Amino acid sequence: MSFGLGGIIGAILGFFFTRSIFGSIIGYFIGSSFDRVNIKSSGNYDQFRDRFRSYQYTEDYYTTRITQNDFATALLILSGAVMKADGKVLKSELDYVKTFFRQQFSPNLASKYIRDFRNILQKNFSLNEVCNTINQSMPLRQRRLLIQYLFGIAKADGHVSEKEESIISTIANYFRITKAEYEQIKSMFYKDVSNAYKVLGIDQSVTDEELKKAYRKMAVKHHPDKFNQSGEEQLKAAKEKFQKIQEAYEQIKKERGLK
Repeated sequence: MSFGLGGIIGAILGFFFTRSIFGSIIGYFIGSSFDRVNIKSSGNYDQFRDRFRSYQYTEDYYTTRITQNDFATALLILSGAVMKADGKVLKSELDYVKTFFRQQFSPNLASKYIRDFRNILQKNFSLNEVCNTINQSMPLRQRRLLIQYLFGIAKADGHVSEKEESIISTIANYFRITKAEYEQIKSMFYKDVSNAYKVLGIDQSVTDEELKKAYRKMAVKHHPDKFNQSGEEQLKAAKEKFQKIQEAYEQIKKERGLK
């Protein structure tokens, strides 16, 4: 990936907008899109303006923005896909997305993306194409956090529907996340004891000693200290994951009568 001037500026702005490395990633993608637009629009301005007006706010318009590394637009498209999965867009889900973008961006930029989101919700997109674009620019660890974010949207109304889970599962597959990793993330949003075992990545038939070893392994792997340099949002997600691991272990211990 080339680091154009817009990309560098965008990364710096992203950091100041959000005070996080995650924000810098978003800022970099936004800046990169400025670089490419400048190149594409260096010809006749009137022709460029007329062409732009002809497809503004269509699916092609937003898809073009994604191919220009506009990560925020890609995230909105995935958010919309989850929200529309069960045939209704709930206020609680919309508020979840708005809150996230207001935390990540300056007020003006957040408002711009939230306005875009209204149009995006009325369109249908190729999720495979969107996810492939993200795959090219974002490490697997961060893609896992995006799945966690999408489950947060689905759970905003207190319940993850089967259709919402199905869409998230499809996105996880496009993100090249393994089934075992996906089940671990998914189980964070369900409360029965069988899901507690999934959080720890083990079967219900394990011995008490195997349970303790699995817990220690997961606790070390996902300890928040490993994310201290990863930015505020990633650190927050890591803490949530670590807390779910602890809760799962305590739930299983209680069920087994262990101290």
